[in-house]
Amino acid sequence: MTTTTTPPADARMLGLAHYAARAVLESVLSRHGLDFQQQIVLRPVVLAAGPVDRARLAADTVAALKTDEDSVQGTIDGLITAGLVATDASEVRITDAGRALYERITQETSAATGRIWGGIPEEDLLATGRVLTLVAERANAELATTGR
Repeated sequence: MTTTTTPPADARMLGLAHYAARAVLESVLSRHGLDFQQQIVLRPVVLAAGPVDRARLAADTVAALKTDEDSVQGTIDGLITAGLVATDASEVRITDAGRALYERITQETSAATGRIWGGIPEEDLLATGRVLTLVAERANAELATTGR
């Protein structure tokens, strides 16, 4: 009888899981004319109870994606040009078109998300959450030492 063992998690395994899941999301986003960074910027604006401070949105996105401010500001400008968010001085807010698009994307990704995450025992998800939180904290601390 052949016995297979699950290898321990490492950076490569984490990366492969991330890119596989991201590819699923990007396949949906591309059908709607959005890219990954646009979706990352759009989400907190949709979920906010009201307008979002543009500077805070940009800073949060830069921190989350480890990208540069100019790129994020360009993404925000693109979402404004597309009519998905609107701007009022230093704040951005979701438009009806932006909300409708986000809801379509969420509906399309929900089925795949259920298939990907469904059936994983709760205790495994909790343990994975703890490990990923620790890895992110350590990676962010490492980046801080490099001045990034």
